[in-house]
Amino acid sequence: MFAARGLAVSFSISVLLYSALSLAVCAVWRSAWIYCQRYPARRCANLLFILRLIPFALATGVTLALALPSFLLLEPRAVDEPLGALPVVLGLCGLAVVLAGLRSATVALLAASRTVALWSRETHVVDAGLKDSRDSVPVLGVSAAGPPLTAAGILRPSVWLSRVAEFVLTERELQSALRHEFVHVRRRDNLRKLILRLVAFPGMAELESAWREATEMAADDGAVSSASEALDLAAAVIKLSRLAPLKSAAELTTALVHSPAESVNARVERLLAWTEPRQSAAREYSWAYLLTAAAAVVVTLALTYSELLVRVHAATEWLVR
Repeated sequence: MFAARGLAVSFSISVLLYSALSLAVCAVWRSAWIYCQRYPARRCANLLFILRLIPFALATGVTLALALPSFLLLEPRAVDEPLGALPVVLGLCGLAVVLAGLRSATVALLAASRTVALWSRETHVVDAGLKDSRDSVPVLGVSAAGPPLTAAGILRPSVWLSRVAEFVLTERELQSALRHEFVHVRRRDNLRKLILRLVAFPGMAELESAWREATEMAADDGAVSSASEALDLAAAVIKLSRLAPLKSAAELTTALVHSPAESVNARVERLLAWTEPRQSAAREYSWAYLLTAAAAVVVTLALTYSELLVRVHAATEWLVR
């Protein structure tokens, strides 16, 4: 009974915090998105991804660092208290959120594996011709049934190029398009997509869609360094958008063209209006600030941990009763 109460309390606290923080993020992310438009797309994408993970990270952290230890240390094991309906219902909801995330991630992984296995039936290695040592990612050619151009894989990523795309793109356009996919690989965007599936929660679809669009713009920016390269990439996006339906071949892949038509048009217009000042490196936040903030949080928790445990236990006692 003690273990059941502990699990019910832990999942209850987790789902309550996750729901409240998710509602807060849903209320503020659009304002944050508008504000960060003045910064490079890479920073905007990172901000949206962090905002999306904040509810899960904080809810999990508070549960594991405060709620569960307070119950284990301060709850009498000999007392046989009945569980009320509220913690049971909330605990089941919390468990359902965890299982739904695991199921969503598993389904996405299996779908991506099946898709890659289908592409792998007939492949050949393509000489990408890129000399950048950072891009040690294999480029594999696939039949016409494959995607025009996409990056797949998490632990061992690869880029897949269809024969049709290889035929319609000029050499310069192909180089720009491949650099776009290599940026996705370096940023580990497929891994980030998997993480978002693990923390799946209702009401976050718009935020995740905005993040995917921001990642495409960030990859566009990382792939070009001059106006001519921007024009080449815009031409590649236009040509490949005519070869395949505007949707992703699988959830855990990053195709050059898979977004809604409005997003593709926005990317093309953005590339056509490319200017060097946009590409100039914005002032990065120093790691010293982040480390200082983390150290301050750790010190504060260390000094107040005992009192926090008592207060959290009092709150969980109210919840159980």
